[in-house]
Amino acid sequence: MATRPRMTQLLPPLPKLRHLRRERLRLGDGARTTLYVARYDLRRTEVRVVRLARPLPLEAYCQANGFDEALVGGFYQRPDLTPLGELRTGGVVRRHVPFATPYGDVRASLSVSGGKLTIGHRHDLPAEPAGDLLQAGPLLVRGGALVTGDREGFSAGSHQFDSDITDGRYPRTAIGITRRGEALAVACDGRADDEAGLSMAELAEAMAALGAVQAMNLDGGGSTSLVCGGRLRNAPREAHGIALPGGRTVPTAIVFRKR
Repeated sequence: MATRPRMTQLLPPLPKLRHLRRERLRLGDGARTTLYVARYDLRRTEVRVVRLARPLPLEAYCQANGFDEALVGGFYQRPDLTPLGELRTGGVVRRHVPFATPYGDVRASLSVSGGKLTIGHRHDLPAEPAGDLLQAGPLLVRGGALVTGDREGFSAGSHQFDSDITDGRYPRTAIGITRRGEALAVACDGRADDEAGLSMAELAEAMAALGAVQAMNLDGGGSTSLVCGGRLRNAPREAHGIALPGGRTVPTAIVFRKR
């Protein structure tokens, strides 16, 4: 791939946050972007999907509810911020707008049940999961291999989004699972002169390089948000150069807590 990202520089560590790294990626055409990578040992970490009772920017939600570690969740529809894609918490189906047929059965989902985190196509997961389920996509890495093409129909089904999310470089968010039993929570900057963002293919390459054997894309663009140590670590932007202090208001999140 001509634009395969290469991790060229590890930025200075953040105090007391050994699980969080910042890296500068150099892309195939010379552009660069910053990647934020948090790792959580799944043997010692509880993972939950949350539906925000009142949509808030992720950092504000975490501060109000006692969470130090979180990642933005799935897509949503405007203007009422209704989650887009299947959403379950505690085994209960929550209000959402289903993905257009036939994509709902295939789009990537994250399942948390019995303390186990699973990422895969929706039809590969239980039809009635007992725990939490968040649907987004596309799947980026499966069995350690990159997932290519648009099997999940994000280009064909782009009418449910502001644009075709697979087209171009943007701020992106992803979650993955490594062979070592870690959850990877990843966000990248973009929409700035020195922050190119990543294409979907480049995000998949980055997740595989970080050791993910399963990984999926989450909501991105101005919603891209990774909270570590109680603070928002990436720099959300609404459009090129227009900062979003504190991040955009979102309706769902993935939270991480020590067991």
